[in-house]
Amino acid sequence: MKKSILFAIAGILCIHTALSQKNEESVVKSLDSKSKKYGEIAQEIWQLAEMGYLEYKSSALLQKTLEDEGFSITKGVAGIPTAFVAEYGSGYPVIAILGEYDALPGLSQQAVAEKKSANAAAGHACGHHLFGTASTAAAIEAKNWLKKSKKQGTIRFYGCPAEEGGSGKVYMVREGLFDDVDVALHWHPGSQNAASAGAALANKSAKFRFYGTSAHAAGAPERGRSALDGVEAMNIMVNMMREHIPQEARIHYVITDGGKAPNVVPNFAEVYYYARHNSRDVVIDIFDRIVKAAEGAALGTGTTMDYEMIGGTHELLPNLTLQKLMHENLSKIGGIRYTDEEKVFAEKISKSLGFTQLDEAQAFDVQAYKEEARAYGSTDVGDVSFAVPTVGMSAATWVPGTPAHSWQAVAAGGTSIGNKGMMVAAKTLSLTAINLLENPDTVAKAKAELEERRGKDFKYIPLLGDRPPALDYRK
Repeated sequence: MKKSILFAIAGILCIHTALSQKNEESVVKSLDSKSKKYGEIAQEIWQLAEMGYLEYKSSALLQKTLEDEGFSITKGVAGIPTAFVAEYGSGYPVIAILGEYDALPGLSQQAVAEKKSANAAAGHACGHHLFGTASTAAAIEAKNWLKKSKKQGTIRFYGCPAEEGGSGKVYMVREGLFDDVDVALHWHPGSQNAASAGAALANKSAKFRFYGTSAHAAGAPERGRSALDGVEAMNIMVNMMREHIPQEARIHYVITDGGKAPNVVPNFAEVYYYARHNSRDVVIDIFDRIVKAAEGAALGTGTTMDYEMIGGTHELLPNLTLQKLMHENLSKIGGIRYTDEEKVFAEKISKSLGFTQLDEAQAFDVQAYKEEARAYGSTDVGDVSFAVPTVGMSAATWVPGTPAHSWQAVAAGGTSIGNKGMMVAAKTLSLTAINLLENPDTVAKAKAELEERRGKDFKYIPLLGDRPPALDYRK
């Protein structure tokens, strides 16, 4: 009798495994058949290269793509014209897939293996044209599975603008747009394929503006009070402060307005600051000290000062329940293979980065799974990860060894190498979303892990406060 029961259970498991494999093969085959279409969408956004909160055409293209597939679209969410939510289905679980599409200023580049400007204002040096398109493809594929299987569940695509310093997702979290979401999926372009636990630095940013008195710099210098002196005095004090902050912290600044002519004492000057650390509490403390330095600089130079918060993001909260699932799916998909032409391009890019040999394995293989990571950059996905169980991955859309925010990243992102890596992400996200729709127990486990990691007394407080979206921060 016991043997009969065991054989019956084994038979059921075999059938379930066979059905799962068939589903996976169907998803992969479907996305392969649409790779040209999605590649064209990604490259159109690459050509547009619209900066944060200015991504009108890029956002509209993704909205139309989703609307044509039966998604209902809610435009202009959280007070942001280029933010949107696309939804299909109903009921539990609600699976969110995040998509970005903003470019970076000053990184215009042609899709060639040498530094050659495309003479535009910006470039996709972080690959968000691929990010938004792959996430769109994954949402559509998960929708197709949901429709075919007739199962309950909701697929929701979040069109997230201005990740690069504009903190678009923070406003979306603050407005409660993730309150009913059960799991959020995301990915990011990179130089290797990996789905280990991620990490990101908390971040606060602001523009400090100094106001002085204009005068002839030679004829009447005693009448002037230089706003640029205020900026420079602030910078000197903050640079001295670096010795007395945690070594993991980062402070960056750029003078965005230093006056117009050397012989005119500047009556206005502006400096744009970032403060980062892997703990938001440390970031808050460092930022407050930067403000004090600005106040002291204004007092010492006879100027006045105010500042505008531009962005603020939480650190990234990993969810290992989801991360293991994502890694399993990425391992099934695997990396990419270069054609002879792509290899020639990749070798040239690798050489431009100072490498003597192209490390193809970084693009071909999937990195070993790790449960800990060191944070180097920041992302507004951090705020999402404190609101809902969140999981991410990276795919080799760039030549191995390529750093983000480089001309080499822009170049590869405009080629078939970028498109291929993008489809690795689309397939992995699709399988993960479908797994979660099929297995509510995994969703419940992920939610329990979130509660444990963020603590019972956690209260979400946006680091950028209650300011409205900084829609003009790139203008």
